[in-house]
Amino acid sequence: MFTGIIEALGKVEKLETEQDNLHIYCSCSFATELKIDQSLAHNGVCLTVVAIKNNIYKVTAIKETLDKTNLSSLKINDVVNLERCMPANGRFDGHIVQGHVDQTATCIERKELNGSWMFTFKYDTKKGNVTVEKGSITINGVSLTVVNSKDDSFSVCIIPYTHEHTNFKNIKEGTIVNLEFDIVGKYVARLLNK
Repeated sequence: MFTGIIEALGKVEKLETEQDNLHIYCSCSFATELKIDQSLAHNGVCLTVVAIKNNIYKVTAIKETLDKTNLSSLKINDVVNLERCMPANGRFDGHIVQGHVDQTATCIERKELNGSWMFTFKYDTKKGNVTVEKGSITINGVSLTVVNSKDDSFSVCIIPYTHEHTNFKNIKEGTIVNLEFDIVGKYVARLLNK
């Protein structure tokens, strides 16, 4: 389980395709602390560490993951948001994040405000996901609060710290991001559909 509080930025060092799988090699500030078989969220996608050498580790994304996330569009030197699993005795600073991306969305507006930024995203409603005003949303692994919730779009406001310490600084109009909708909202929507 994750909280949506980004711990570090990782840099994509190498990409390898093997059948339908994508092996992603990244470097980050805590790479030497990782262990094989450890879960690590990449732009909100929970992936398993399968190899570590010096300050570079390897994870593998399978077709199911690649079809539902923005990981298939990664390039060498891209920056990804990283979060290790929450320790059982740790603080819960964000919201419940599973690392299971529901779908992607496209940034349709990036607006600089006086000391902050507003990003607006459009998503496909056919997948049954919804946002609610002031509810939680995870974008590329970052726990955020929804504003301007509409049927097929929503906005989030970013403080300078989040802008500087996540890959939000690289998001512009047309950028595809990963979305994980609030788990409580997903259960409520499912129960109402029964």
